[in-house]
Amino acid sequence: MNETQWLVVPCPDCGAMNRLPPERLGQSPGCGRCHQPLFRGRPLALTTGDFDRHALRSELPLLVDFWAPWCGPCLAMAPQFEAAAQVLEPEMRLAKVDTEAETALAARYGIRGIPTLVLIRAGRELGRQSGALSRDQIVAWARRVLAGA
Repeated sequence: MNETQWLVVPCPDCGAMNRLPPERLGQSPGCGRCHQPLFRGRPLALTTGDFDRHALRSELPLLVDFWAPWCGPCLAMAPQFEAAAQVLEPEMRLAKVDTEAETALAARYGIRGIPTLVLIRAGRELGRQSGALSRDQIVAWARRVLAGA
């Protein structure tokens, strides 16, 4: 008998942990609790309170943009990161962390320059890239790091 492998994916709205087969990822799955879409093709804004749900408990890779509202390159890269989410979801979740508001997360990941992208899977950092990138550069970098992990 072929046993189905399940993925655990947190809901971006209510935080419920959803189990679904990998083949359902591309079928616009909804949350079992609140029925909202699990993927919207745009980055989540994560805080210290919900970061670990996506970085540690989710079985999807998490691509995080550590940024600050006063940072010109961060603001220039924001629409590129948003566009990359439309390409990369649901193969990975994209999120933004405001380093000014979430200083503990910035310290935890040793963020020294912004913007910095960090790719995480199951709580383990797979790679990081500092500096503003285009949508295509973000997509290519994330896929290359994930493939090499």
